[in-house]
Amino acid sequence: MEQVLEEEEEEYVVEKVLDRRVAKGKVEYLLKWKGFSDEDNTWEPEENLDCPDLIAEFLQSQKTATEADKTETGGKRKAESDTETVGEESKPKKKKEEAEKPRGFARNLEPERIIGATDSSGELMFLMKWKNSDEADLVPAKEANVKCPQVVISFYEERLTWHSYASEEEEKKEDKN
Repeated sequence: MEQVLEEEEEEYVVEKVLDRRVAKGKVEYLLKWKGFSDEDNTWEPEENLDCPDLIAEFLQSQKTATEADKTETGGKRKAESDTETVGEESKPKKKKEEAEKPRGFARNLEPERIIGATDSSGELMFLMKWKNSDEADLVPAKEANVKCPQVVISFYEERLTWHSYASEEEEKKEDKN
């Protein structure tokens, strides 16, 4: 499936997402363009892109690489020279194991709480912490709303802020006098 970014009637096809950064508070991705050399790679703001599959693939590969680094080094960060010596054969095995491992509600665990939320994939997702498990999973908000509405309500209540206006404060003071 080819992902397309439209700009002034010309179509550019994204071949691969290479990197991610935050510049001036906005998420940008370094893109490799199909049919162009690496010299033509560009940083593009996330909101201009229409390639959620490639972005998700990149983010998953980053997560997998980070987890692999932590397990292989006991949680310590690897030096650049160490990462180059890791055998390429071990990476596909890791991906295969993770693909077969159930995720989210398929794990049949009881939700404990929602740690965070994201809509980077274009769909609202919750990072769910499970009871009796150290692992958390991204689950679709639509599914969480149905399967554990109280957990979702608690998540929103924790983040709810009330704003009072100056006129209300003055009225309260006047009532006391």
